[in-house]
Amino acid sequence: MAPWPEVEKPETNNYIGDSSKQNQNMTGKEGENHKGNVASLGNKGDIQPAFSTVALIDETRPEEDPWALPELQDTGVKWSELDGKGKVIRVLYGIGKFIMLLGLLYMFVCSLDVLSSAFQLVGGKAAGDIFKDDSVLSNPVAGLVIGVLVTVMVQSSSTSSSIIVSMVSSTLLTVRAAIPIIMGANIGTSVTNTIVALMQAGDRNEFRRAFAGATIHDFFNWLAVFALLPVEVITGYLYHLTNVIVESFHLESGEDAPELLKVITDPFTKLIIELDKSVINAIATNDESAKNKSLVKIWCVTESNVTLQNVTIPPSENCTSPDFCWTEGNTTWTLKNITETEYISKCQHIFVNSDLPDLAIGLILLALSLLVLCSCLIMIVKLLNSVLKGQVASVIKKTINTDFPFPFTWLAGYLAMLAGAGMTFIVQSSSVFTSAITPLVGIGVISIERSYPLTLGANIGTTTTAILAALASPGSTLKYSLQIALCHFFFNVSGIILFYPIPYTRLPIRMSKTLGNITAQYRWFAIFYLLLCFFLLPLFVFALSLAGWAVLLGVCLPLFLLFIAVVIINVMQKRRPHSLPEKLQNWDFLPVWMHSLEPWDNIIMASLAFCGKHCCGFCKCCKVNTEQEGAKDNQLKTMEVYENTMAMADEERGGRRAPAVACVDKTGTNNTAL
Repeated sequence: MAPWPEVEKPETNNYIGDSSKQNQNMTGKEGENHKGNVASLGNKGDIQPAFSTVALIDETRPEEDPWALPELQDTGVKWSELDGKGKVIRVLYGIGKFIMLLGLLYMFVCSLDVLSSAFQLVGGKAAGDIFKDDSVLSNPVAGLVIGVLVTVMVQSSSTSSSIIVSMVSSTLLTVRAAIPIIMGANIGTSVTNTIVALMQAGDRNEFRRAFAGATIHDFFNWLAVFALLPVEVITGYLYHLTNVIVESFHLESGEDAPELLKVITDPFTKLIIELDKSVINAIATNDESAKNKSLVKIWCVTESNVTLQNVTIPPSENCTSPDFCWTEGNTTWTLKNITETEYISKCQHIFVNSDLPDLAIGLILLALSLLVLCSCLIMIVKLLNSVLKGQVASVIKKTINTDFPFPFTWLAGYLAMLAGAGMTFIVQSSSVFTSAITPLVGIGVISIERSYPLTLGANIGTTTTAILAALASPGSTLKYSLQIALCHFFFNVSGIILFYPIPYTRLPIRMSKTLGNITAQYRWFAIFYLLLCFFLLPLFVFALSLAGWAVLLGVCLPLFLLFIAVVIINVMQKRRPHSLPEKLQNWDFLPVWMHSLEPWDNIIMASLAFCGKHCCGFCKCCKVNTEQEGAKDNQLKTMEVYENTMAMADEERGGRRAPAVACVDKTGTNNTAL
């Protein structure tokens, strides 16, 4: 048997010294005695004995719940300890932060408005062209994905709804065929707050909560569509219900719907860009002349004059009335009302005299609005983190998240729903409201369970705004616009009835938490989810729908049944694994890449590392991340237990030997940042 190494060697002394440092975290007399033993052994030159760790192993520490709301501790000086001058400065700082928060929220909302205009410039005409194909729109599944795609492209469910109303009033589309498109628009409008959640990817736990709080809206909309679209196709209950309501009232065109938030934001956004949205409607209603028109509004003040003029008509046309038609030689004249538009003053936005095409202007505004949106969101989160601490944070969290005492516990959720509907009615946009509460969910002020009814209330609030807007429509489109707005309203109400009153049916909460855990570990998966649900999947279904019903059902039906089977097996694996065959109790019989994201994560992170060698500054960032992860590992090692300190030293020395692969391996497992 090989002898132990000599203890007088420098390396061994280093081992003993390092081990004594590691044991400093032990508490009580036992820890002190152990440090003394190690020191004495080091002085004597003996090998330190193995140390029993049974007591430490038996101490079971409760696992931290990643979904628990963090305690935002106030690290500053207490109010009672401040003198008069300090209290005045504290109050002035608070007022300044509040004013700054209002300013950032204003810029945040304005950037969302400009972002919507940018998307309309980039894809507005394409959205109008999509609506032109009547044969595709008659397919409810195709209509659903068209609603998703168009709303994502124009970033506004109200814009897509106005296009639908124009088509229905022009008899190009029936109300019953428009209902699936409205359902798709309901899904597409939730993409904005999902994009906003990506801005909190810097902190893993904040990103977990923020992404779950944003995607809870997505999951509710998708589940409501999966449950209610087949029912609507078979029974037409939304069409018949809204038709009875509309026919029972003698409706007349009213005043314009109130624009509460627009009054504040329009003066600023109109200095940046103004759009002529009638061009998209004209393209959707087969107006060929609108294709060559620009969406950028040039003349803001115009006046139309109708005059009765003499005009010539072709000789082949017969005069309908001898009083208004006469012939002079070979020319036939008649009287017609001619509308002439007088252009009085131009708009004041910065692109009014620009010669750039719509696509270039849209891309410029898209980049600028995203930059402002991200900057405002980051500063809002930092400002809220500095303000919502200590007593203030506890009061706000208790006010928002606390339930009523039994037996009125259920009432708090419905009051939150009313609050969400009221706030959405004030800001007149569900995207703005849900995007505003997403960072609050991320920093832990609002829980996931409370954000769910707030989001459902936002869905109701945006439909009430649409109903008011419909009541202000002209007489020719009043009936159709009101019926479509009511379809949107009752669709959301039906979804709430299915997925909220009974706690067991609140599937979006559990689904969003599962997705939040995945994206916290693999942050690139958030972008993959965004592209898949809002672009790739709708485009795939739309392409199949162009080939006809047979191809659509032949491809989508087996895939959908396979998806349902996988979901059922996953649920049974967690709850009743013994009810499944032995082979199906886990997915180990499949290749690793089919049931784990780890191989994909390794590929993506290796690709980023390869690209980083050709990008300026990436390697430095990688090294910084590696050092940070190494520091965290060293901290964690103080909590680990070793029977022999030489093993600890060997591990540390082995960890220092391979810094080259740490950049890829560490990043692949613990630091899958964007």
